[in-house]
Amino acid sequence: MSRISYVNGAYVPHTEAVVHIDDRGYQFADAVYEGVTVRHGRMVDLEPHLDRLWRSMGELRIAPPMDRAPMRFVFSQVIAKNRIENGFLYIQISRGVAKRDHAFPTKPVASSLVVTLKRLDVDGVIARAGKGVKAFSEADIRWGRCDVKSTSLLPNILAKQAAKEKGGFEAVLVDKDGYVTEGSSTNMWIVRKDGVVQTRSTADNILPGITRATLLKLAAELQIKVVEEAFTLEDAKGATEMFLSSSTGCATPIVELDGQKIGDGTPGPIAKRLVEAYQRYMDA
Repeated sequence: MSRISYVNGAYVPHTEAVVHIDDRGYQFADAVYEGVTVRHGRMVDLEPHLDRLWRSMGELRIAPPMDRAPMRFVFSQVIAKNRIENGFLYIQISRGVAKRDHAFPTKPVASSLVVTLKRLDVDGVIARAGKGVKAFSEADIRWGRCDVKSTSLLPNILAKQAAKEKGGFEAVLVDKDGYVTEGSSTNMWIVRKDGVVQTRSTADNILPGITRATLLKLAAELQIKVVEEAFTLEDAKGATEMFLSSSTGCATPIVELDGQKIGDGTPGPIAKRLVEAYQRYMDA
């Protein structure tokens, strides 16, 4: 069966899904996005994702293409039409189609909404978390509004590609002062030698990850102490555990960073507990 996508009011075969060449998302990356995991046909953490989507639109002064209720309906229809039980729902909203000019359109234009869905091996993600991944550090050269989930992702792409070419799964971004900010598409966590979990505060110019927020709640339920404080690259290399979080990554342990083992080089007990708790949360 051909994949079905939604583009500005129409459900169309994915191979025929197009946007106008003057769409500002294409011309300027003048757009925001969200990605939602679908597990057993249910959208995981949909409302927090919508909260962040509305915030991103507000920060960039992009008018919502529709209210939340009809948008939820569009999402459910895309899932139903694709008959996908486990997948990744991608939502992108641009400022719309207008004559190319750096400034906002002088006449109001309708914002553009694109929704796609692809299969995601969620069980495979959990299995990968059981083995851990390698990562490499890269300089954080992104723009100064990392709290907005914008499609301006070229620095992220370059960092991810650099890590991939070295044999890594993710890039750990490091600012000019030596502090870890985020991954190229993830949030970062460490477990200190005293057993305390540490992750950078969202008040410190990082994206407020939805999975990150869920893991904080699960950690509290498991009575795992977490502090939201910045940590350096050297702190990470000296940690007993390190892991990343994202909608498609759960709480994946990083067992090697820049060729150096983290802890004993295997997934640690705290990350394992969080992965198990997150799996139960998704399957509830």
